[in-house]
Amino acid sequence: MAKQLEMMYEGKAKQVFATDDPTLAVIHYKDDATAFNGLKKGTIVGKGVVNNLVSNHLFNMLEKNGIETHLVQQLNERDSLVRRVSIVPIEVIVRNISAGSFAKRYGVEEGIVFADPTVEYSYKNDELGDPLMNTSHALALGLASCEELEDIKAMALRINSILKDFLLGHGIELVDFKLEFGRLPDGNIVLADEISPDTCRFWDVETHEKLDKDRFRRDLGGVEDAYQEVMRRLIGE
Repeated sequence: MAKQLEMMYEGKAKQVFATDDPTLAVIHYKDDATAFNGLKKGTIVGKGVVNNLVSNHLFNMLEKNGIETHLVQQLNERDSLVRRVSIVPIEVIVRNISAGSFAKRYGVEEGIVFADPTVEYSYKNDELGDPLMNTSHALALGLASCEELEDIKAMALRINSILKDFLLGHGIELVDFKLEFGRLPDGNIVLADEISPDTCRFWDVETHEKLDKDRFRRDLGGVEDAYQEVMRRLIGE
């Protein structure tokens, strides 16, 4: 088992630690919550546990469906061992239903079901507020090659298709979600980061009740209960 060493990086929701194996890292999930690029801050009690367990559950399910991820194994409720990757600084947002910034940007109501999912990209840069970008911008900035961008889009749409069906079986509608990808030392691109109520919009299929971070963003209350409900439905804990 790899031994955890010094912290390499701390983000808004996670800490990343080196190990005595240069190819592996430990991710620790925190309860800290932020919204609107860090303008709103708070704590969601138990969030780190939910995100670690839910994300690992979904990553394992995706692996069984042919999606390669950075996950090696879950260590405990808050920590996971992952393969070290170089994160591609492009956030990929897949949308199945209008909500959030999409609805605001285009002046449409939330809840419009799209005939086909939309894919959009943002430049992963906190100082700039993660601005929207297109593939030609990504190429101009040297963030990824044309082939890599095609692979990332294809993977994102495949993940969306698998996740949508899986979540529907648990009474959850996948409204939209954010993905991040990373390069392994051999150049291969794999799914990284997390898939959780922090990075997805989850709605109850029947009531359309929000079961995600929007409850924190919009001061809807019941944030901890919503996160726990997602975990209960997906893994029964």
